[in-house]
Amino acid sequence: MWDWLRAKRQTPIPDALWLPLLARHRFLAELPAPDQLYLRELSRQFLAQKEFHGAHGLQISDSMALAIAAQACLPLLYLPRKATRWQPGGLGWYGDFVGINVYPGEVLAGRESVDDAGVVHRYREALLGEAMEGGPVVLSWVDVAHADASAAQGTNLVIHEFAHKIAMQGGLADDAELGYCPPLPPGFLGSRSARAAVAAWYALLQPAYEGFREQVIIAERFSGAPTWLDPYAAEAMDEFFAVACEAYWVQRARFAQEFPALMPLMDGFFRPGSAVNL
Repeated sequence: MWDWLRAKRQTPIPDALWLPLLARHRFLAELPAPDQLYLRELSRQFLAQKEFHGAHGLQISDSMALAIAAQACLPLLYLPRKATRWQPGGLGWYGDFVGINVYPGEVLAGRESVDDAGVVHRYREALLGEAMEGGPVVLSWVDVAHADASAAQGTNLVIHEFAHKIAMQGGLADDAELGYCPPLPPGFLGSRSARAAVAAWYALLQPAYEGFREQVIIAERFSGAPTWLDPYAAEAMDEFFAVACEAYWVQRARFAQEFPALMPLMDGFFRPGSAVNL
């Protein structure tokens, strides 16, 4: 375990680790060769910077750590590689934490809430993953391990949690119900300022979220057609963005069919300056 990570973090990822990763994850293998090369280097840098911790006796192997690193770095693939006044650039998007805690299965997280009478309620919530602002990322390995199979449904746990990290870099919106918005440069979606860029972001994201939430309500309460996108996306605007990121990266063509109005937002952010054909 950890043979390459512990001894050779500064050397290129060996073929013996990289090629099996591509064989197990078709959505990575289908990337153009130059993009695979850059993803490989991003993954190496990621592994050199982050610390993995296996919970409940889970032993983290090189291949496990690499699988997480490559999927975490996928959303950074076409973002600017150098920091600017408005955006961190490269792995700077993940610069607010070091630790990645990997559990064998779902995680029981302690929670606390206060009701209208001021009574504090403590309980445990079952989670598949969690991204904490300024803190570590938590992942369920059994769900990470099935990333290729779950891609058919447009889901990916690692991308979900790291999409939260990306959004958190911009801070919470003035209206907390809107959630986090990643830092956006002037010019995003034709905006003239960073403030206008944020307004343009929510002008596309909010109606898409509200429309999807209505679809989920119809499906669950009135026996309507089930949604292709994970219904969990209806929980909050933050979750809608993170779930949308999963589908965008592992099932781009299907996502474009389901959410054509969101493609300018997703492409405008994740592929700035690129003319991308579906």
